[in-house]
Amino acid sequence: MNALVIVLAVVLSLVLTGPAAAAGLPTAKPEEVGLSPEHLQRIGQALRADVERGRLPGAVVLVARKGRVGYLDTVGFRDKAAGAPMTPDAIFRMASMTKPLVSVAAMMLYEEGRLFVSDPVSKYLPALGQRQVGVERVPAQREITIQDLLRHTSGLTYGGRGSTPVHKMYPASSSAASRELTGAEFIERLGKAPLLYQPGTTWEYGFSTDVLGRVVEVVEGKTLGQVLQERIFRRLGMTDTGFVVPGAKRGRLAQALATDPDTGKEVKVPDVTVAPKFECGGGCAVSTAGDYARFAQMLLNRGALDGVRLLGRKTVEYMTADHLGAAAPAPGESLLSPAYGFGLGFTVRRETGVANLTGSAGDYNWGGAFGTYFWVDPREELVVVFMSQAPGPIRVHYRQLLKSLVLQALD
Repeated sequence: MNALVIVLAVVLSLVLTGPAAAAGLPTAKPEEVGLSPEHLQRIGQALRADVERGRLPGAVVLVARKGRVGYLDTVGFRDKAAGAPMTPDAIFRMASMTKPLVSVAAMMLYEEGRLFVSDPVSKYLPALGQRQVGVERVPAQREITIQDLLRHTSGLTYGGRGSTPVHKMYPASSSAASRELTGAEFIERLGKAPLLYQPGTTWEYGFSTDVLGRVVEVVEGKTLGQVLQERIFRRLGMTDTGFVVPGAKRGRLAQALATDPDTGKEVKVPDVTVAPKFECGGGCAVSTAGDYARFAQMLLNRGALDGVRLLGRKTVEYMTADHLGAAAPAPGESLLSPAYGFGLGFTVRRETGVANLTGSAGDYNWGGAFGTYFWVDPREELVVVFMSQAPGPIRVHYRQLLKSLVLQALD
């Protein structure tokens, strides 16, 4: 009897931790969901060639269509220095792929009438009211709103994105701020810095979602991690997503190469086995390909997954529409590709043409500075998640590469 119990436990462990479990969603043969097995092979071939050339440590690629995973592959190393091969359940630093999670949490509060998109941010964080703009410190023409935070038109910036006197008053990045400052200290510092642009006029990537995360904390009276765990992670079964990697899971943490393959500079990534001083909504979470696929599939399903509804379908339609209007990208901005605007949490494709990569009008995506990327194509019923720890300029190459290789495999 004891032997039988042991055998069953081993089998159950394999079921729960094997590739099917790591996929996060039900699996299918590629041809069952309209994917070409032959053309999908090009994905692994291209990535493995880059691993062999020392340009990529390793990666997990997940492609789901019509709600089922038709392709899940691992290449290279989870930790090249240790000789540890990549596994489907590897945990990655997501950086800015944290932003869509926080945006969804904020819109859940909107649906409950606990905040409005039109609210001034100072209603929740008084230190961010009565702002000044630019080196000249001219008065802001209006206050920053929750919508500005969601679409990055707040005028807030990242210190690491420029060298002007205004940039120098900001922390370098979300990750850097979370390791140096508490949440209260972070808001106090932003309150003393002028905005780079007038609110609502310019798309400028910066601390907007970090501030949004603090708003969520104020409204809920809980830490951001607690809110996301209760409202999103637990309900969607995202068991490996959070703001710190606990001891029992540290053996699954993916690592970057020691030096950048293009610049030759030392690669530094945050130690996510140690909790940050505040759980930054702009770039502090960790996750797996399978977990994030469940989140992305919820969005594709217009707010629901496996009988659990997080958002109403009209809210998802609203979030995945372009919200920039007359607001223009900052001069020299490279994060918004041609033909793409920005919704509430991710960039949104306005039209099929014009863009410098394939796709469909209405698809939406975002990536992270440490090498992660996802996109959703409602027209093709498609969810794609790419997880790697490849920070630096090379990460943009893999976003373009994955877009072309996945879409050519549609049958």
